[in-house]
Amino acid sequence: QVRLVESGGGLVQPGGSLRLSCTASGFDLSLWAIGWFRRTPGNEREGISCITSGGSAYYADSVKGRFTISRDNAKSTVYLEMKSLKPEDPDVYYCARSWRVGATIAPADFGSWGPGTQVTVPS
Repeated sequence: QVRLVESGGGLVQPGGSLRLSCTASGFDLSLWAIGWFRRTPGNEREGISCITSGGSAYYADSVKGRFTISRDNAKSTVYLEMKSLKPEDPDVYYCARSWRVGATIAPADFGSWGPGTQVTVPS
């Protein structure tokens, strides 16, 4: 059974950092591109980063320079290192598996969504 589970969320002060993990099971992570998304105030999913099977990373402008995506295929895990967090950064972060070979952050290109992890940055 294909499964992705996010972890690492929590409460962090403005300007602080967190590292999120996306742990895969039921498939060979090394063969797939994985993306990170977050929930917008309008309850939609905003694509923020993607890492291809070859390790190429792509970022949305909203997080470029603050967030870093990486992968450890031996641990079946993709990470999202987040720095300089702001109160306006959305609160729930998801990972998902892409069926495209190249980098993409369009939600329609992804499936097998994890349940999400909560990130809280108080104002």
